[in-house]
Amino acid sequence: MTMKKSPIEPEMRDRAGWSKRVHAWVMAKGSPKIDKFYADYKQALFASLQGDVLEIGPGTGPNLPYYPVGIRWIGIEPNPYMHPYLRKEAERLGLHVDLRRGNAENLETDDKSVDAVVGTLILCTVPDVSRTLQEVLRVLKPGGRFVFVEHVAAPRGSWRRRVQQLARPVWKALADGCHPDRETWLALENAGFESVSLQHFLIPFPMAFPIVGPHIAGVATKKSR
Repeated sequence: MTMKKSPIEPEMRDRAGWSKRVHAWVMAKGSPKIDKFYADYKQALFASLQGDVLEIGPGTGPNLPYYPVGIRWIGIEPNPYMHPYLRKEAERLGLHVDLRRGNAENLETDDKSVDAVVGTLILCTVPDVSRTLQEVLRVLKPGGRFVFVEHVAAPRGSWRRRVQQLARPVWKALADGCHPDRETWLALENAGFESVSLQHFLIPFPMAFPIVGPHIAGVATKKSR
C-alpha cells in the first residue's frame, strides 16, 4: 500500500529551512560582537594546534582567525545556510577550508584520522552529547586533543540555575535547540578521555547573562594507546 504524504510536510520543511536561514544570518551578524568575550581563551587554546584539525559546528567561521598557520582544517556544519558565510570569512583570511555538511553524532571522518577536534558553543546544541563525544574520540588519533569552549549549567541550587531551567523551553526554540542547563563538564569527564583539563568562568553577556553566562574552556586528551 502506498502511503500519501501529509500536505503539511512541505510547509514544515519550509519552516525548518527558514529557521536555519535566520539562525545563520543572526550568527553571521552577531558572532563578531560576541567573540570578543572568548578571544583570550581561543588564543590560548588554539595556539598549539597543528596537523589535521576537525571543527564540529563551525557555524559562520568565528574561530578561523585563531588557527595557526599551516594546519589542515576540516569543518562539519549541519546548517547549509552557514556555509556561504564561513567560506566568505575563509576567503577574507586567505585560508583553504574543507567544509562538509554533516552532524556531530555521526562524523563522516575516518577512525584515528585527525590530530585535534575543536568545538566551541556546540555541545549545548547537539541532541546527544555522549554520542558526540564518542565520535570525537573515534576520529582522534591516539594522544589527540579535543579543544572546547562551552556555556554550561550554573551550579545546582543557584538562582542562575533556576533561571536556566525556567528559560530552557523558549531558549531552545530561539537558539536552534540550545540547552542552557547542560552539565557538559560531567559528560566530558565520563566520556573516556585520558585526561580533561578545564576551567569554569563567567561571561557577562548583556540581558542573557543569567542564562548563558556560566562557561567552561579546556582540553580533553585521548589515550595515547
